[in-house]
Amino acid sequence: MTHTAISEHHVTPTWQGIKTLKFAMWLFLASEIMFFAGLIVAYLSLRFSKPAWPVAAELLNVPLVALNTFILIFSSVTMVLAYDRAEHGDRRRAPYFLLATAVLGAIFVTIQGIEWGELAGEGISVSTDLFGASFYTVTGFHGAHVTGGVIWVLWTAIKAFRGRYVQDHLGIELVGLYWHFVDVVWIFLFTIIYLI
Repeated sequence: MTHTAISEHHVTPTWQGIKTLKFAMWLFLASEIMFFAGLIVAYLSLRFSKPAWPVAAELLNVPLVALNTFILIFSSVTMVLAYDRAEHGDRRRAPYFLLATAVLGAIFVTIQGIEWGELAGEGISVSTDLFGASFYTVTGFHGAHVTGGVIWVLWTAIKAFRGRYVQDHLGIELVGLYWHFVDVVWIFLFTIIYLI
């Protein structure tokens, strides 16, 4: 068989009709949901067991973080546009939407770093009290997930600029699933930490 004949007969591995890599991503995201659920339950348990918990509006920069939340939500829009363009065979624009997603994610992490710097300037650290420990732990793990996502999105964008994902755009779909996951998690965290 020639190389062309082999590539025409390539079958994407599936499990119960679902692409194997997509199924693996859903399993990974299920484990991440359990991880963040544990963090959120621990945070809420600590918060409601302590009568002297700080008021978020007095301690945290809620308007800045609200803007940051909007930036992260908008990055989900650019991710959807990247997938849509790839799905419609638009090789030219899909990589730019991926790049926009990565830039917005990097802005989100940068603003989170600014917020952490402001808190540290006020003397609040991981070792200050339970609020500091839980705040930095929960937002830190999320920030690490966004940072990992930014790297993954950039890598996917580079491959898209090189002509990948024209016929099979599963790579963009997988990174998109992960990206939407970190966005949804942040909406929960923003509500729990900053608004309640």
